Amino acid sequence: MTFWLARERNGQHHDHIQRFDPRFWTVNFPRPMMASVVTTGPDSLRVDCEFHHEGELAGLIWDSVDRLDHPLCAYATDRNYEHTVLRFRWRSSGAIALDAVNGPTLTIEGRDAQGAPRAWYVRLWNYADGTPEDAQVELRFSDLESGFVLPGQPVWPKDIDRMFVSLVPPGYVAGSSAPLPQRADGWVELTAIACEGERAMLEIGDVLLPPHGEQIATAYDDSFNQTPARLLRQARALGYRGRILHYLGMSHFFRLEESGGRLVASFDGALCTPAEAWHADFFSCAEAMGYSVIASLSYELFAEHCPDAWQQRAHDGTPARTGWEPPSALLSPANAEAMGWLQAVAARIVALLEAASLPVLFQIGEPWWWVVPSTRAPCLYDAAAKAALGGSPPVIADMRGTMTAAQTALLDAAGALLAQSTAALADAVRSAAAGPAEILLLAFTPTILDAEMPELKRANLPSGWAWPAFDRLQLEDYDWLTAGAQSLRRAAYAEFDARLGYPVERQDYLSGFVLRAEDAERFWPLIDAALDEAAARGVAQRFVWASPQIARDGYTRLATPQETDMHAFDDVLYPLALGRDTGVSPEFSTTVAVTASGHERRNSLWSDARLHFDVGPGIRSENELGTLIAFFRARRGAARGFRLGDPFDFSSSGMTGTPTATDERLGNGDGLTADFALVKRYGSGEEPQLRPITRPRAGTVLVAIDGQPVDGWALRDGGKIVFDSAPPAGAKITAGFLFDVPVRFAEDRLDVSGATFAAGEAPSVPLVEVREAV
Repeated sequence: MTFWLARERNGQHHDHIQRFDPRFWTVNFPRPMMASVVTTGPDSLRVDCEFHHEGELAGLIWDSVDRLDHPLCAYATDRNYEHTVLRFRWRSSGAIALDAVNGPTLTIEGRDAQGAPRAWYVRLWNYADGTPEDAQVELRFSDLESGFVLPGQPVWPKDIDRMFVSLVPPGYVAGSSAPLPQRADGWVELTAIACEGERAMLEIGDVLLPPHGEQIATAYDDSFNQTPARLLRQARALGYRGRILHYLGMSHFFRLEESGGRLVASFDGALCTPAEAWHADFFSCAEAMGYSVIASLSYELFAEHCPDAWQQRAHDGTPARTGWEPPSALLSPANAEAMGWLQAVAARIVALLEAASLPVLFQIGEPWWWVVPSTRAPCLYDAAAKAALGGSPPVIADMRGTMTAAQTALLDAAGALLAQSTAALADAVRSAAAGPAEILLLAFTPTILDAEMPELKRANLPSGWAWPAFDRLQLEDYDWLTAGAQSLRRAAYAEFDARLGYPVERQDYLSGFVLRAEDAERFWPLIDAALDEAAARGVAQRFVWASPQIARDGYTRLATPQETDMHAFDDVLYPLALGRDTGVSPEFSTTVAVTASGHERRNSLWSDARLHFDVGPGIRSENELGTLIAFFRARRGAARGFRLGDPFDFSSSGMTGTPTATDERLGNGDGLTADFALVKRYGSGEEPQLRPITRPRAGTVLVAIDGQPVDGWALRDGGKIVFDSAPPAGAKITAGFLFDVPVRFAEDRLDVSGATFAAGEAPSVPLVEVREAV
């Protein structure tokens, strides 16, 4: 399907918003405190905070540069606040009040009149009218002064990058890491937000792309700092409809409590107030916009706040750790307390979904036994797992080794334990729901089916997951997708089908992701093509993972064109034999510029020739003339393409020779790539002319690897050779074949005169080659 990576708006629709629109404020803060911001009306917002240490500070931020929205949705950059006035009503509780030392301060970051970077600290109480916790605030940027008391130092308003209001707990001590006597819960509301003056409005992207059939995935760890209204506005603008897959994350949603001298996730599964407020708003806004939300909860938890007993461990005590920085831990499916915590969290999410009148859709995200990346040691040996697996289970130090019968039995038992834990979580969701609940399971195929660890699937793809254990099966394979490992991806689909048996209409696909912006140009075409591939397999629910990368890289999916038959092709051969009088004309497109001195500059616009034919001279009888007319009418003139056998060039062996498996080099193996396109070369040297072969004759294709004819491949549409297993790195892939040319009638009218034909004059029947995508 058509897509593009938008870097900026270029003529797309735009509108205007009031500067300081509540939807576009953000929050930031140091862990382990937590904060969130939500809109409470068209001119109001609320910030909730949980503080744990004396030195924690949250910032409510307005940025002059929109760094978070998709380029087609972003607001325009305007660093000049001269003669701009911001007014709002301030209400707060639980945070230091406006009149106190260290009270809310507007920090303005930018440059002074000489262009030198600097910051100003504007005490809000100096511009407030009312009480310290309920006041009207008026900020005239051309008249602002920094300092605790007035008069202070004037703010230069013409070059501001960003500004933020600081929120701190009672007992705040700058830089202190000492714990507060108890958790401090605070909130701030800004209402009646109004911006006036010369620069009170900002241009903003206002696209509304047609729905394209794909759905979007989000994650709280990536979006906790934004308002739900902002995220959902962008999703709708970019054409995403239906379901939103929302991952609760592993680090920001849970409440913290002190245990053993450290802060860990609250054992009762409570959400922290900021996360609960954010998700209540997210679900409510989603329902109002016609979305359903799949809430996703995984077995992954921020390591710093994960109780030690909950963590999976290898045989030598090494805890399971992901590669994220800082890392997360993996919860043990055998630990009753950890699994009870997951079930309690799930029940709270179910309550929030139902409070927003949303259906209960719940994903169990990537539950697995971790394998230590550096050693390939499985993490089956935490205390709870060892007890559940017999007390003294056999040691597996490296999943790559040959397994004994006892070790494979251990892996099977671990798989059964994993299946029991996911079934218990699914039951907890169903029990918490007042009505029906749909349970989805997400699996990451490159890890579960790692070829270096063939027995791992015993533990991480248990038979207890087989249909209908869950309502839907969701698969993602981005490591293989972005590496071009097509054969591994296809083999994984077949393995999951055979092992779990979910009908294709009960399967979903997640396509993504692009971790680094520098990979965008290379990875997004693969991700986009994978969406089309999943649709072709019959997968109706497809998700792009994930929204922050969509916004960062400007990924823009476009709807399928309505006139899909414009490039229709009938895979039939032209019915008449071509004689030697048939005309064939290869054509290139070259621009030639002649300089004043008579020298030429030539620019070749096409990498491959386009053929023109005149097949009229091959018609030798009235019966053949009738066949031509019938064939022309069946193709509706120039509307539909068909095959034509070029009498002068139809083989990979020379022009008309008998093909052999080593005629044409298709490429070299890399151990991952399994798809190779047929081509024919013309000329010798380092830059021969390459001709894509999209219409080979199926029964004539021969394939060799390093000169040896092979089986284990299939011919797909478009002249693509698809191997069952990727050829090894460095292997030379060759092929031989006969082929036809895709053509159409050049005109919508066929001129035939019976008198001239009877007199021996052949009609003119021009055909033109159809350039097919490869």
